Amino acid sequence: MAAGYLDILRARHAARLLTGTLVGRLPNGTAHIAIVLFTRAEGGSYTLAGALAAVYGLATAVGQPLLGRAVDLYGQPRVQLPAAVLSALGMALLAVAGFGSLPLAYAAVIVAGVFTPPLEGGLRALWPSVLGSEERVHRAYAMDAVAQEVMFTIGPLLVTLLVSLWSPAAALLVINAIGVLGALSVVLSEPSRTWRSAPREAHWLGALRSRGLLALLGSFFFVGMALGSITVAGVAYADDHGRESVYGWLMAALGLGALIGGALYGARQWSGPPERRLRVIVALLALGYLPLMLTPGVVAMTVLAAVAGVFLAPAIACSFIVVDRHAPRGTVTEAFSWLVTTFGVGAAAGTAVAGPAVELGGTAWSFAVAGAGGVAALIVLLSTGRVLAVPGHSAVAVRGPGGGRDDAVEPGLGRGRQA
Repeated sequence: MAAGYLDILRARHAARLLTGTLVGRLPNGTAHIAIVLFTRAEGGSYTLAGALAAVYGLATAVGQPLLGRAVDLYGQPRVQLPAAVLSALGMALLAVAGFGSLPLAYAAVIVAGVFTPPLEGGLRALWPSVLGSEERVHRAYAMDAVAQEVMFTIGPLLVTLLVSLWSPAAALLVINAIGVLGALSVVLSEPSRTWRSAPREAHWLGALRSRGLLALLGSFFFVGMALGSITVAGVAYADDHGRESVYGWLMAALGLGALIGGALYGARQWSGPPERRLRVIVALLALGYLPLMLTPGVVAMTVLAAVAGVFLAPAIACSFIVVDRHAPRGTVTEAFSWLVTTFGVGAAAGTAVAGPAVELGGTAWSFAVAGAGGVAALIVLLSTGRVLAVPGHSAVAVRGPGGGRDDAVEPGLGRGRQA
């Protein structure tokens, strides 16, 4: 298993691109907790903190596909780095100006969110030209999903460390400065500088004109909803047991499960259409969420949370492959960005629904939202099977790392090309 990942990381530029992307995405992965801590430190209410975090999330959801389309049209360096700088300046404005003017504070988080660079989609567009073969690209997708879990675990810890050493304002400034450096490392690399999207058909819908992509986005809205609801349900469960540390254990177990699942998924060579494999993985994901409604004791609940997390990273990694197969020619970065946006909007919806569910029926009902989200995601995939069965393009060949031609690969893997 480790040998396969080491093979990817030994490929020229691979380690730099993965590390730079994760570091560049650090501001986005920690923005919500950083905004909340800063708002509270400045004397703002939890309501204001939540509103600012929600506005940031909405702005990010709007900006990602638009910037992704810009990357496909103009290349990565012209979009990613300016966007990272503007996003950092937005957070810097919030840190410096504070809440003397609420409209200015909201404007700052809107700028920070809208201009969050689409580094995640950009990395996935680069993998084919960096790694060459289909098998290595698929393994890189799994490694990417695992690395995200690590980033979302370490990121909040880094924010709290910076807050304890300096201040919430300093944390905002430092995290975003680090993010710009990560984006800079990516765009200065040779693959990023030379990558060009394939020629695209002019269409105002862009990537969204693909019916297969729309079906996938519909499913992953509900996957995001399931995950978002668990964050609220976990808090309710911890309150029921009178210990805040219980929430940390549940979230850690969920992340550990995702790490294990992603690592195992990437270690195996898979055959058959990824769309069919995705249906099986999402079915198992839904099956893992349903037992959480039992809300047993803390030890048993922690085990159930770990099991529930096992199929999340494989589902995300497999969805990357499906996106690549169904994205219209020349829209691969935009398509990946739409997946990120849809997942994020679904998570926000899950958070919003789980709160009232706790009030109406207790903790079990909030976990039922997660189970319902997983089932709904599966239903979407099953009901759109015919649409997903037809990839957007026929197989193409990609140039391997040695300069020869590899065998034909799944549609989409050759659409990001070297100039």
